[in-house]
Amino acid sequence: MTGNLVGAYMETLQQVVECASITDKAGEPVPLEKAVRSMGQDMRATNDRGNQIFFVGNGGSAGICSHMATDYSKNGGMRASALNDGAVLTCLGNDYGYEHVFEKQIEWHARSGDLLVAISSSGRSANILNAAKAALACDCTVFTLSGFDADNPLRGLGDLNIHLANHEYGFVEVGHLALLHIVLDIQMGWQPAADRGAA
Repeated sequence: MTGNLVGAYMETLQQVVECASITDKAGEPVPLEKAVRSMGQDMRATNDRGNQIFFVGNGGSAGICSHMATDYSKNGGMRASALNDGAVLTCLGNDYGYEHVFEKQIEWHARSGDLLVAISSSGRSANILNAAKAALACDCTVFTLSGFDADNPLRGLGDLNIHLANHEYGFVEVGHLALLHIVLDIQMGWQPAADRGAA
């Protein structure tokens, strides 16, 4: 039975990622392949013109932010930072309220042409919504990754919005991580093993 459960879990995860619903800022659908390539190109262009990429998220999504900021910097050669330093979060949470902990950092550090990746499984976290709004006010590009309900407010804020239609944190968080890794790896030139062998 365990083997069947594991197989079913993996099939569900694959389906959640492959069935991602992606929209642009006008709410128009964007195919997954096009979205992945567009995100990678926009991130590379952000770096190449001297701007930087910021990642924000809470809990498991914060872990994704730290992972991706490291990989985009180390492996991708792009300026990327996760805005989840513990001392900064406690300072800003104490002084302004937790709903403003990312917004304030965006106000401090972001400039026109930067890019924000805003991650929230529910798409309803006030601090993530405020960060996205602050980034847009600074003339930054915003990518959002959310899950749970299709009408969550984060999904309407980004220049590109990825929504995973599932209500379980495991599938949504792993799906978000996988998609961001796909963006980076394809931007870095990843090819299937069969294609690499033929080259």
